[in-house]
Amino acid sequence: MEKTNVARAPMNQLLADLPSVDKLLQAEQSQKFLECYGRDELTRAIRLNLQLIREKIQSGSLMTAPTDADIMAKIQTWLEVRAKPKTKQVINLTGTVLHTNLGRAIMPPDVVEAIAKAASEPCALEYDLGEGKRGDRDELVEEILCELTGAEAATVVNNNAAAVFLLLHALSNKKEVVVSRGELIEIGGSFRIPDIMKRAGAKLVEVGTTNRTHPKDFAEAITTKTSMLMKIHTSNYVVQGFTNSVPENEIADIAHAQQIPFVVDLGSGTLVDMTQYGLPSEPTPREAIAAGADLVTFSGDKLLGGPQAGILVGRKDLIQKIKKNPLKRVLRVGKITLAGLEAVLNLYRDPQRLPERLTVLKLLTRTQDSMNHQAVQLLPELEKALAGTSMRINTLPVLSQIGSGSLPIERLPSMAIAIEPIDKAGEKQVVRLEKFLRSSETPVIGRFQEKALLFDLRCLQAHQEQTFISIFSAAATRISGKA
Repeated sequence: MEKTNVARAPMNQLLADLPSVDKLLQAEQSQKFLECYGRDELTRAIRLNLQLIREKIQSGSLMTAPTDADIMAKIQTWLEVRAKPKTKQVINLTGTVLHTNLGRAIMPPDVVEAIAKAASEPCALEYDLGEGKRGDRDELVEEILCELTGAEAATVVNNNAAAVFLLLHALSNKKEVVVSRGELIEIGGSFRIPDIMKRAGAKLVEVGTTNRTHPKDFAEAITTKTSMLMKIHTSNYVVQGFTNSVPENEIADIAHAQQIPFVVDLGSGTLVDMTQYGLPSEPTPREAIAAGADLVTFSGDKLLGGPQAGILVGRKDLIQKIKKNPLKRVLRVGKITLAGLEAVLNLYRDPQRLPERLTVLKLLTRTQDSMNHQAVQLLPELEKALAGTSMRINTLPVLSQIGSGSLPIERLPSMAIAIEPIDKAGEKQVVRLEKFLRSSETPVIGRFQEKALLFDLRCLQAHQEQTFISIFSAAATRISGKA
């Protein structure tokens, strides 16, 4: 009993010596914090940090009372960390242009400006200026979408998965949808077409086999319960070898003979012929409409190069039916998305200048020679930063990819800066370098190829070069011990 009292006395004294919340709020340093973060946030920080100190004292892991200055330093760190935005800008040197985990399409300056203006001022989102009454927000982009795709009508929701879900719920609830077995795709995050159909209330009817589907498979699957025939562009994989798929115009003929719609999901669809820019071919909504598709869905933030959106274009009567579905309001987009989408669509009215003005296309059409020149310019500074480490640097021809399920087997000739270990110590240093770069104030994201750390230069824009050099040099300095 006596020993217990002796043990408790120091702990109780330590607890008693802790400053009060009010005392810390009145401290001189707190006045600066109040201006930066506000009273509620500062009070929260003080209480939390005092509680952590109490817990350490009570557990016996803290044997001396921290000074007020020590406590204020921890409060400052806590406030600064809390205030930092979670959505950080990164330098994407992975070689994947449309990187889903890094935000997909980088939007052009015209689009960014339109988004900022819509965000900072009132705009006529659902207001008909001509009639002076409530309007339809889809009208902001419907005309230009119809112009660029050849469709009769259009509507927009928050992503392409939502577009597919909405059209199925509106047109196929408790009805059958016929799809080739080879097109039952799974997109990122384990979202599968069969699951989306089930949730939308549609019954999936699979036809053909994984590698071969024929026109008769579609024709023989049609019943009185069939609501549509659907073709899904396999944008994130390719079935090769002994294969056969039914062309869109043939499926359209089969569907229309039975007076049912033919729907095409293009996923990452682009609005232009990519081959005119020296890129691999990718199907467009205009081609699908011309082939007889009654509805086409595609994304706004992939090859199109704009904000995240799911776009539906096609027959006016079907679009109207979709828009009347209650889920349309649930899945609709706001003024920021529509402003960005309108701005990016306007760029497509001038296809000759599109590679200069559309950031995604500009990155996709970069030549290997231009990236090699960039690498040569960067190399001396980066090499200097590695002095005193067990790492070496060189340039390396590599292959970039478009990403986000677009043209999955196509690769673009690119150039990378490769950081390789010289010895066993260097192997650890390369790993540490990648971690330091990834955790820097502006993270730099590369990729590993065996033991080498690669920085693919395809997405490194001119205004990012000095930032990259500075961050790289700081990380290398930490490893060499020069700091």
